[in-house]
Parts: sequence; C-alpha cells; structure tokens
Amino acid sequence: MALLKGTLDVLVLKTLSWGPMHGVEITTWLESRSDGKIDVTDAALLQALHRLEERELIAAEWAITDHGRRARYYRLTSAGRARLRAESTALIDHVKTLTAILTARSAET
Repeated sequence: MALLKGTLDVLVLKTLSWGPMHGVEITTWLESRSDGKIDVTDAALLQALHRLEERELIAAEWAITDHGRRARYYRLTSAGRARLRAESTALIDHVKTLTAILTARSAET
C-alpha cells in the first residue's frame, strides 16, 4: 500500500515514540503494525529521517546493534513529541471525515 503524501513523517515520529530505533527497526515496526500493508522503501525512510532531524523533531547518535553492527539510532525530541500529537490529531480527524463521506449512503438506498 502506498502511503498518502506527508504521512511517512508522522508514522516515523509515532514509531520513535516507543523508544530509540535504527532504520531497520523503524521499517520493521511499521510493517509489523500495518500487517505488512505498508511498504517503506529505504530511500523514503532515509529522506524522512533527514528531514525530521533537520527540523529537530528527532535526534540521532551512533551505537552498536544487538547484532554487533554500528547503526544510527534515532529518538524523538520534545518538539517531535509535540508535532506527533498535533499531526496525529489532524490526520485522525481527516480520516474520519473521509470515512464519513465515503461510507455515506445515497438517498436512493
């Protein structure tokens, strides 16, 4: 399933609300939570991570994974947590509105 434009950033922020993660962990979490319906490409994730880091919504540092590999771990900042709350509320409201429109029955049924 392709993501709606602008939703990957908020999904990454939500993922990181569970704690610091590296890129593979973020992708795995998103795929797991969506029952495999969301497919995030490496390029799209890296662009989102850079964009969020530039906006200081996330911070990153190098660390060693459980498998002994060096990886960049990302964590949510306080500004990122505030953005997550605001964008989640707006996105949920938007989806509710679309659902109401798309599930409306015509006057003839």
